[in-house]
Amino acid sequence: METKIDCYSAGERSFMAAGQRLRARLLSPFLKTLTLARVAPDHLTLLSFVAGLLFCPAWFWSLPLAWMCLAFHVILDGMDGPLARHLGVASNKGSFTDSMSYQAVITVTTVTLMIDGVAGVLPGVVYIAAYTTVVLFAFMRNVLEAPYAWLIRPRFYVYAWFLVEMYWLPDTLDYVLWLASGLLLLKVVSGFVGIRRRL
Repeated sequence: METKIDCYSAGERSFMAAGQRLRARLLSPFLKTLTLARVAPDHLTLLSFVAGLLFCPAWFWSLPLAWMCLAFHVILDGMDGPLARHLGVASNKGSFTDSMSYQAVITVTTVTLMIDGVAGVLPGVVYIAAYTTVVLFAFMRNVLEAPYAWLIRPRFYVYAWFLVEMYWLPDTLDYVLWLASGLLLLKVVSGFVGIRRRL
């Protein structure tokens, strides 16, 4: 695969290579076990997606269960790529599927907190829209061979803040969403400009 059609910036690639080698070493026994069990990367992506979706009903039934679902989503989301590389089947299709999966989870988890009144509607909608646009622009820029120089991915910080919001600092999630959205909107603007220049 010569052309990288994914949602990563040029600046992320050097860090990713080192991180991928480290994860391959650390996860090697587990990846071999998954291989023997005939688990495919797409299976992990699907399980990660389902775990992320299950956060939504679990939020209204049991917060510990909701946190477990979200943690399971994050862990599995970080394992489909290493398994694909271990099997030698890493592809643009897999990267696209993985990115759309975690983007859907970002959307539904944020909407869940908006429905429950934990997150405000306006900061939640702006966060979802800005994040989705940046991811799509990143794909477009890579297709046009004009990748972002750098990107931020605030989803893990926002997920972590769900816990902070519920147990330590209530009524602060909206500030985190606005901060994340502000940074993302800067990349929306630069992404639009970069795409327009290449068209």
